[in-house]
Amino acid sequence: MFQDEGSSSVTSSPFQFFSMMSLSPSLGSPYPWLRELKSEERGLYLIHLLLTCTNHVASGNLENANMALEQISHLASPDGDTMQRIAAYFTEALADRILKAWPGLHKALNSTRLVMVSEEIMVRKLFFELFPFLKVAFVLTNQVIMEAMEGEKMVHIIDLNAAEPAQWIALLQVLSARPEGPPHLRITGVHQQKEILDQMAHKLIEEAEKLDIPFQFNPVVSKLENLDFDKLRVKTGEALAISSILQLHSLLTSDDEAMRRRTPLLTKCSNGSHLQRAVPMNQSSLGDLLEKDNRYSPSPDSASSSPASSIASMNMEGFLNALWGLSPKVMVVTEQDSNHNGSTLMERLLEALYSYAALFDCLESTVSRTSMERLKVEKMLFGEEIKNIVACEGAERKERHEKLDKWLQRLDLAGFGNVPLSYYGMLQARRLLQSYGCEGYKMREENGCVAICWQDRSLFSVSAWRPRK
Repeated sequence: MFQDEGSSSVTSSPFQFFSMMSLSPSLGSPYPWLRELKSEERGLYLIHLLLTCTNHVASGNLENANMALEQISHLASPDGDTMQRIAAYFTEALADRILKAWPGLHKALNSTRLVMVSEEIMVRKLFFELFPFLKVAFVLTNQVIMEAMEGEKMVHIIDLNAAEPAQWIALLQVLSARPEGPPHLRITGVHQQKEILDQMAHKLIEEAEKLDIPFQFNPVVSKLENLDFDKLRVKTGEALAISSILQLHSLLTSDDEAMRRRTPLLTKCSNGSHLQRAVPMNQSSLGDLLEKDNRYSPSPDSASSSPASSIASMNMEGFLNALWGLSPKVMVVTEQDSNHNGSTLMERLLEALYSYAALFDCLESTVSRTSMERLKVEKMLFGEEIKNIVACEGAERKERHEKLDKWLQRLDLAGFGNVPLSYYGMLQARRLLQSYGCEGYKMREENGCVAICWQDRSLFSVSAWRPRK
């Protein structure tokens, strides 16, 4: 049944058989033959169904989209293997996109759906614990700040996502051991939830008192796009550092009306011909299945030419110009290293399949399938991000992640010069990854920046900057 990689036999791949089948009610329910598929065959068929369904959704063919969703429902499962789990969340996202065409129905079905602040705190904490990505970003960011602030007596740090006190507790501990003594430290935390800032303030003030470090915490309750820079209270004579962890991409959100004029909710997609191609069968993970055939490979420059990028650039430009105007000694930026800001639905779904496949593979390799913590992260964090990428447009779509090379261009144009991460910072980060005890996690240097990877797929980037005069 399986052929060598170079085989051109039309009948050799089950995927070729799947791709030639029509999605019609005549297949019957509950499609008993589907249950006999092996895990890898099932994974390939789920990819085929997802891409077929995406084409139907994008072209407005809702009857065929519904048939595809029905078939997927017999194979996908939030507690199955990697492909079954990820398919469950992409299916939910596609269905949500369809429902948005009927705003009344969509609002009615989501009217009781509330996310408590305590749940948001809990799921972010689980992500921090289950993955090493944020820990590595914290180590690298703190080392950059320590090196930039050597000898400074008044230090001010602006945290554009003040949600995790562990980063600054670690910095306080290092500062307390400085040979010249600790500086006077002020941290300005920006977050839209007051409760999260209150928790941050309590823990940091408590730690600073223990270490006898002069410390102030300045909370700023605000969304990033509405930030009043006067509230940051930057003062003359203090050395300023800025930390942005998984925040800047949200500023790529364009004006909603401008987006609607360019990209209607249900748009025609031209990728349908790709669905008739066969995918080799000899790979072990979803990421491998997608990577193996470059006919399914998203364009590395897909986000750069999209209307979304060009429309939103003014918002980003203004924000970066304002940061430049604060004259920080250093700014450290961590972002998800993926192209999720393409102009078409198919483009974004393919890119998201690649990157979230790797994240789901991380958990498959390190956490039990029955773990409630794993299920919560997949559903409440990854599932919601996937839904935002796939189902939303215009001002509603916040998860507009882009690749490191785009951030390098954008920050350079805003007047920032790249600061290469130090050898010691890289060494600390590598040791942390190694101590995690999983060979799949890797790190590589790119243009003085760091890419944190699962296997060979870059998932997060960390880069340091200072304003050019």
